[in-house]
Amino acid sequence: MKRLILGFVAAAAMATAAWAAEPAMWADSGLGKILVDSKGMTLYTFDKDTKGATKSACTDKCIVNWPPFTAAADAKAEGEWTIVDVTDKDGKAVKMWAYEGWPLYYWIKDTKPGDTTGDMVGKVWHVVKQGM
Repeated sequence: MKRLILGFVAAAAMATAAWAAEPAMWADSGLGKILVDSKGMTLYTFDKDTKGATKSACTDKCIVNWPPFTAAADAKAEGEWTIVDVTDKDGKAVKMWAYEGWPLYYWIKDTKPGDTTGDMVGKVWHVVKQGM
């Protein structure tokens, strides 16, 4: 009986881990379905990044205006979600989320959920649209 209970507990723990929440979600916007964080803030990609790279190309003044969508220290890559290294505005090495190999950022001028004012800034920043 003890083994049976332990087996159920282990199976439940594995199922919970397998169904961990994704770091971002899709939301409706005037631009179609876009990727947003848990607070509804829009996420962006940067053309100067390389898909699948392990480090962000956004540094110095760039990272001040385009803060990284940071990952918790214990976050694990899974499926289309990977983790990339970045140096934040304070010069600290942190981890950030990447979706389908593209590092994700916020735009400092987006002040409320659903804002998409960073789309096409400098023709190198893009809202992450579903089916990108």
